Amino acid sequence: MRCVLYYSLLIWLVTGVYAQDWTRFRGPNGSGISQAKGIPFQWTDSDYLWKTKLPGQGHSSPVLWKHKLFITCGNKNDVALLALDADTGKILWKKDYTLAPYRMNSLNHYAAGSPACDERAVYVIWSTAEETTVLALDHAGEPLWSKSFGPTASQHGPCKTPMLIDDLLVFTMEQRVNSDDVKSYWYALDKNTGTICWQLKRNNASHISYSTPCVYTGSDGQDQLVFASKSHGVTGVDPRTGKVLWEEITACPARVVASPVVTKDMVIVNCGDGGTGMQLAAVVPPTNSHAKPKIAYALTDRKILPYVTMPLIVGDLMFTFHDTGPVCCFDAKTGKSIWTKKPGGRFYCSPIYIGGNIYCVTMDGKAVVIKADREYQFLAVNDLGEETQASPAVANNRLYLRTLTHLFCLEGKP
Repeated sequence: MRCVLYYSLLIWLVTGVYAQDWTRFRGPNGSGISQAKGIPFQWTDSDYLWKTKLPGQGHSSPVLWKHKLFITCGNKNDVALLALDADTGKILWKKDYTLAPYRMNSLNHYAAGSPACDERAVYVIWSTAEETTVLALDHAGEPLWSKSFGPTASQHGPCKTPMLIDDLLVFTMEQRVNSDDVKSYWYALDKNTGTICWQLKRNNASHISYSTPCVYTGSDGQDQLVFASKSHGVTGVDPRTGKVLWEEITACPARVVASPVVTKDMVIVNCGDGGTGMQLAAVVPPTNSHAKPKIAYALTDRKILPYVTMPLIVGDLMFTFHDTGPVCCFDAKTGKSIWTKKPGGRFYCSPIYIGGNIYCVTMDGKAVVIKADREYQFLAVNDLGEETQASPAVANNRLYLRTLTHLFCLEGKP
C-alpha cells in the first residue's frame, strides 16, 4: 500500500509539473520560466512530434490550455484565430476576420498580438489604426462576447496582447500624441461578459507602449498590476479598482516594446529606440502607501541592452538578448555585468528557461540554446528553416515553436 501511495503521489507530482499551462505571452506571469523536464537542447527535423503549416503568416506566440493550442495568423488584413490539438498539431477550428488596412512598420503584422486563454475561453485583440475589437470565444470556437474600442494613433501600427488576473482581462490602449483628441487608457474587462470594470486614463506620448502588464506581489501579500510605458514609466495598479498605487516615471525614457518582469522585490523593465535598448531599470516598489518606489540600478550601455526582447530572470542571474545579437549575463540584484557573448544573429523573440537551459530564436529562425549559468556555456543552434519573431511556448512537457508560417512541437524525453 505504501508503494502504491508513493508512486501515485509521484505520478501526480510529475504530471502536474509537465501539464503546466501557458496561458499568456511568455508563459506564467510573462516570466518565460517553464517547469518542463527533458526538452532536448539539440534536435533535427526527425525529432519533432509534429509540424503544422498555418493558413497564413504572423508573429504572435502560441498559448495553451491543457491539450488545446491557440494562435493567430493572417494574409495581410485577412486574419484568423486558430485552435489546434496540442498532441497532434491538427487544426480543430479556424475563425476568420477582415480588418481595415493601414500602414505599419515592415516588422509589424496584423497577426502580431498573442492571445490569452483560461479554462473557459480564449481572448484575442484585433487592432488597427481605425478600430480595436476585443473578442472571447469558448474552446469550441463559439463566440462569447465582443467589444469594440476606438482607434489607435501610433507610428508603427498597433499591437495589443492581453493578460488575465482573477476574473479580469487587462490590456492597454495607448495613443501617440495626435490632433484627433484620441486619448490613452488602460482597461480591465470582466472576462465573462466583456463589461468594463475600470479604465485608467493615461497621458499620450511621442511613442506608444506595446507592453503587456504582469503581476507583482507586494510585501503585504496583495497583488499589483505592473505596467510599463514611456508616458508613465513603471506603474503599480490595484487590479480591483484601477487605482494607481505607485509610479516611477524615470524608468522608461524611450519607447517600451518589451513587457516588465518581476523578481521577489524588484520590477525589471527595458526600453529603447532605433533598434537598440536605451535603458534597463530595476525598480523597487514601495512597501507601504507612504513610501515611494526607488530605482536600484539603471543600465544605459546601448551596445548590450535589449530593446524588443524581454530579460529572463533565473535565480540571482539576469540574461538579456540584444536585438543585434549580443547575449549578456548580469547579477540581477546589482546589475553588474558578468559576461557578454554573441552566439547567433538578431533577436526579436524573448528567451525562455527550461531545465537549466535558455532557448531563444533569432529572426532568421535559428534556435540558440545556452546554459543559464554564471559561466558562458554554448550548447547548440537548431535551424527552424524560416524567419520568426515569435517567442516559444512550453506546456505538457513539450516545446512549441512558431515560425512565420509553421508550428513545431518538440517533446521532452524521459
